[in-house]
Amino acid sequence: MIRVDAVWLAVEPLDMRAGTEAALARVDHVFGAARPHHAYLFANRRANRMKVLVHDGIGVWLAARRLHQGKFIWPKDIGGTLSLARPQLDALVLGLPWQRIGEAGVIAVL
Repeated sequence: MIRVDAVWLAVEPLDMRAGTEAALARVDHVFGAARPHHAYLFANRRANRMKVLVHDGIGVWLAARRLHQGKFIWPKDIGGTLSLARPQLDALVLGLPWQRIGEAGVIAVL
């Protein structure tokens, strides 16, 4: 199991043709550096594909996820990056409204 202590979401889209080196360069540009045990999430413009780069302390892992229907709920109105809690990440990868998930899985009304 890969240990992940922090999850970061980049708001700007990433070209899904990007491989490990290009994704790592984007992490360096957007987040400053790839930190051990951190995960970095990127989506394409249509938000139906996502790439996750994880630094495991030794090397990096790059995973991709594609939704066959619908799209990931990705923020557009803010600039920069966001930090996500584990329950929010779990909701995001399923295509659920992760912004409404609070600490300990409590649903908060916005």
